[in-house]
Amino acid sequence: MNKKRRPSLQDVANLVGVTKMTVSRYLRDPQQVSKPIQEKLALAIDSLGYINNRAPTMLSNAKSQAIGILVPSLTNQVFAEVIRGIESITEGAGYQTMLAHYGYCPDIEEKRIASLLSYNVDGLLLSDTMHNQRTLKMIQTAGVPVIEMMDTSSTCIEQAVGFDNILAAHKMTETLINKGYQHIVYLGARLDKRTQLKYQGYEKAMKLHQLSPINISTPVASSFSLGAHLLQQTLRQYPQTDAIFCTNDDLAVGAIFECQRQGINIPQEMAIAGFHGHDIGQSIVPKLASVITPREKIGQIAAQALLARLNGDIHDNIPCQQKIDLGFTIDCGESI
Repeated sequence: MNKKRRPSLQDVANLVGVTKMTVSRYLRDPQQVSKPIQEKLALAIDSLGYINNRAPTMLSNAKSQAIGILVPSLTNQVFAEVIRGIESITEGAGYQTMLAHYGYCPDIEEKRIASLLSYNVDGLLLSDTMHNQRTLKMIQTAGVPVIEMMDTSSTCIEQAVGFDNILAAHKMTETLINKGYQHIVYLGARLDKRTQLKYQGYEKAMKLHQLSPINISTPVASSFSLGAHLLQQTLRQYPQTDAIFCTNDDLAVGAIFECQRQGINIPQEMAIAGFHGHDIGQSIVPKLASVITPREKIGQIAAQALLARLNGDIHDNIPCQQKIDLGFTIDCGESI
């Protein structure tokens, strides 16, 4: 797969009517040029989708043998396993990985992608399907293959590898309902796109069974202590609650610990379900009910698909469809 010609300093300069040196000065320090020129250059860079090039000019159209990986968090176990899956494929293929994280912020994601593209990476593996317009423009301009991971229910730029978050949450909620629970509360954190998709699945299942959906969510990062706090809040506001469905296992495990602290029997008095099937949830007593997701396999398949596109090596045994859904498993554990 050949890279597209990217807009150059000269292209920006020609559009504004200044010299390449002026553009270069602006990129190093905008204060080195006048305010009117700053504004014109900013508009020109945006309209062209200009990407700064830290690689030597002679190599600008060559392969770098590097893959850029964007994850929202380096401390989240979900993405650690995805990265392990990616590198199990890229290492043997002779590709280096360049890793960046963006704290669930689209504007920071834009800066990280600009940085990765400036090093002339051959492709991008992204962890979200929501991007701002500047990011989409840069990706289009760069002309490198892009794969978005972890969700197949949203519209993707080119190709997605993961599972259907809406369906997974719907199935877990229905599992709770079929076991007799009726006052089920959804607990969310971060308020990122996948948390919102899971809520959609939960809400759909609740309404389908004529039950009232309740959402207790916060933009705060997930943790065991946050799970305990959200359970306390749930019991204060909705004392009739008999089950909670958490956006991830961190919150669910924290809720289990809080129930144990308060002497609330699980699952007789409170059912608790999580999402992703982390090791801690599968190891505690009672074993946590969770949606088991194939994180490492997602990384492996995403890397295989990206390398196949880079090498023009698409065969029947390498998935090339737009959305590659690897599914999920509902594990009832001992907590519902």
